[in-house]
Amino acid sequence: MANATHGRASFCNQAHALVRKNLIYQKRQKCDTCALFVSPVMIVLFLKVILDLSRGTNKQTVPIVPSEICKRTPDDFGCEIRNPEKWPPVMQIPALEYRAVRTDFMSYLDLPDKSCRKKGSCPVTILATGSNQSLGRGVLGQMFTNASFQNYSNSWGNLSGLVLGSVMPLGESYFFDPAFMDLYTIQQHCSSNSSFPLPMEVEFETVSPVIGCVQGLNLWRNSSSDINDELINGYSEGNTKRQTNEIAAAYDFLDSKKNVFSVIIWCNSTYKLGDGGEPDTSTAMLLRVPQLVNLASNAYLRFLRGPGTNMLLEFIKDMPKHNFPMSPDLSIFQLFASLAFTLQLQIAAKALVYEKQRNIRIMMKMHGLGDRPYWTVTYAFHLILSTLSILCFLGCGKLFGIFYITKNDYGIQFIFYFIYASLQVSLSFLAAAFFSNIRTVSVVCLVATLVAVLAGNFIFNPLLKDPSCPSEWIFAMELFPFFSLFRGLYEFEQYAIRANKVGAEGMRWKDLTDSMNGMREVIIIMIIECLAVIFIAYYVDQVVSSGSGVRKSPLFFLGKFGKKPFSPLQKPTLERHGSQISKLTEKADVVLEREKVEQLLLESSGNHAIVCGNLKKVYPGRDGNPPKVAVKGLSLALPRAECFGMLGPNGAGKTSLISMMIGLTEPTSGTAFVQGLDIRTFMDEIYSSMGVCPQQDLLWDCLTGREHLLFYGRLKNLKGGALMSAVEESLKNLNLFNGGVADKEAGKYSGGMKRRLSVAISLIGDPKVVYMDEPSTGLDPASRNNLWNILKHAKQDRAIILTTHSMEEAEAICDRIGIFVNGSLQCIGNAKELRARYGGTCVFTMTTTSECDAEVEKMVRDLCRDARKIYHLPGTQKFELPKQGVRIADVFELVENAKGRFTVHAWGLADTTLEDVFIKVTQEAEASEVL
Repeated sequence: MANATHGRASFCNQAHALVRKNLIYQKRQKCDTCALFVSPVMIVLFLKVILDLSRGTNKQTVPIVPSEICKRTPDDFGCEIRNPEKWPPVMQIPALEYRAVRTDFMSYLDLPDKSCRKKGSCPVTILATGSNQSLGRGVLGQMFTNASFQNYSNSWGNLSGLVLGSVMPLGESYFFDPAFMDLYTIQQHCSSNSSFPLPMEVEFETVSPVIGCVQGLNLWRNSSSDINDELINGYSEGNTKRQTNEIAAAYDFLDSKKNVFSVIIWCNSTYKLGDGGEPDTSTAMLLRVPQLVNLASNAYLRFLRGPGTNMLLEFIKDMPKHNFPMSPDLSIFQLFASLAFTLQLQIAAKALVYEKQRNIRIMMKMHGLGDRPYWTVTYAFHLILSTLSILCFLGCGKLFGIFYITKNDYGIQFIFYFIYASLQVSLSFLAAAFFSNIRTVSVVCLVATLVAVLAGNFIFNPLLKDPSCPSEWIFAMELFPFFSLFRGLYEFEQYAIRANKVGAEGMRWKDLTDSMNGMREVIIIMIIECLAVIFIAYYVDQVVSSGSGVRKSPLFFLGKFGKKPFSPLQKPTLERHGSQISKLTEKADVVLEREKVEQLLLESSGNHAIVCGNLKKVYPGRDGNPPKVAVKGLSLALPRAECFGMLGPNGAGKTSLISMMIGLTEPTSGTAFVQGLDIRTFMDEIYSSMGVCPQQDLLWDCLTGREHLLFYGRLKNLKGGALMSAVEESLKNLNLFNGGVADKEAGKYSGGMKRRLSVAISLIGDPKVVYMDEPSTGLDPASRNNLWNILKHAKQDRAIILTTHSMEEAEAICDRIGIFVNGSLQCIGNAKELRARYGGTCVFTMTTTSECDAEVEKMVRDLCRDARKIYHLPGTQKFELPKQGVRIADVFELVENAKGRFTVHAWGLADTTLEDVFIKVTQEAEASEVL
């Protein structure tokens, strides 16, 4: 409880306080934090398991593909292909690092030395055998020739005279063979200029791959069993799964003669991988065998008729097909990715609604936290958490090889997910503006997520893939944030599947310019929606929601221009008509206070910290009940260095008055000025010099007492050593320092400890005006006594308004006391003045047997005719006696006479207490209200 004036905290200091508080809060929310970062990892793992389990399943499980998608990826299963492309035949050759060389277990001297792998000169080996060795060797020698590239450099359709090979794996179909992106000619010898570029059209783009050259090596073996052993040994060296000494192909010419040609072909099919990575030999045999057959046939003709004879295989192509419907399926990637990212909405919304439901949001605001730092820091904080979750998702996807992620550009994926995360944070602010219960918003977010996931898979996806669906419908559905997410995931999925099938690239930045790609469209939609939603959320929060204090006018933003602080001379005058009527019914002291307030509002003096001018609060009627008047035109002036105590029965309007003064509710009429500023228009400025101890303890359960004080101290512009000193002093003064209490979470505090912490929060940072609503509730006598001493010291340089039901507390610390009944101020003054004004009587009490009650009452009446019985219980009676009409000696004489006639158990004569005054004033006010 520092004594120095620190001024209003800057934006940076408020942001710093909020960031540190948020980090601690998020650290303690272990379940939500784990869900935020572990769920992407678990979802990626589960997705990998699903993909692994789906190996070998029927590939014809894709839905109908719309025509615009078929234009981009016409090889997709379900796209119509009327005129398949004509491609030259290609044979599968081993990659350089796997081509056959001499080894310990393959010691054929005709194989090259393994050093050729480092030099990049290993040939492609073809083996042959047969019963007619002379014919077989002759045919084998005619397989590879040297050809000039001049005749082939301008046309893909004229490559049939070359023996072509590729190390690339095969695609899903033969509409486009990825071999043409890495193609070689196989010749007897390769010269320095034996490679050439050849332009080609691939999916409406012109590419110019370079066709290289590789040497072919023909080797003879004595028998087919030798070939078989050599192939097996080359495949299984070291029991590894990858081929390490591969043969490109092998031939057994059997008993071929000049007029009979018989051949068995071994083909290399190891590079065609299925969905799970395992070889798929059946497709490879169909697509790579034609070149091997033609290679043997041409060699046989050249052996018989000379080198000028050729039987050319000009092209091969896929069979034409029609578009046909397939049973729709759930998109696995969209399903799991959407679950990973929509979870963030629920976590952010819960955190925001928690502060609203517990009124902690307004508590922070009442201690100086402005809307601008709150919205900026909270938005950025949740966006950073979402971004970290995105990075976990992408990192795990790359780590586990999820091709939906690895095939597409990581930059595009991050930008898309980041923008969607921003939109989700905006939506969480909007949800927090409409909901004020954690359970409600959690259920709503969960149901919305499930409905969106199901609707996206069963409604939106089929429409995306339906060529007859109008693009306007798709655009309209993309305006819903969840469907924007699904559209983006759909595009990632399509590009990844295409890349996985044909070996091409996934989505790249250049693809965003494709008119058929919806990614750019949804990114623009989400950016616009993100900005629109956050502005709507802020507007609703200020105008409709009560989470940020008093609801503002629907046109509040217009009042921000040219706003200047009021000077006292500019203050509005009171409602004179209402004031004159009140003076007819109010007590003299209340009227005097009202006149004092009216005079202050006309003067320029700033000596009074609080001035309430005819403040009134009326709650509208509900369920057929009339409106409830909580505060009836209160006028009160409170100077600095004064503690004003508010007494009154339950429902008298004390808390309603405090609520108006701290900005929780708006006055129906009248106003109040705090430090010269009007609470109706300058509440944000008033908050910087105000401290509040509300009736209910507004604390974070997971923050410790020390962390609470550090946070609110920073909001009051305390820094460094001054902050730590103020926190330590507050903890010690309120008995929260010893026994580790200061570092215990507030949720584990007792009721009294929470009250003491609330009092410490209200006083830290030297606020000039402090409101305390029943601060001693739940305190033990020692703690209550200590609290009174603290407040006596605190009121020396600040104004304090305190509500209480303890008369002893009011007398101990309050300089002036006001008694409220039914929303009206009935009397005002210090305790001595009130006792003198309303206590011109003394109370006589006598306890006897119940049979003597009538005789006791007669004796008292005989002593004083004006005696008034105020309490009667069989055997015990209390009488109010006017001080002017009774002498104390007469009372003693009365008691002595009574003792001689009957038994007197107890008796007493007491002066009027503040409690008696309170009861009397309350009864009189309620009686007049009934009349």
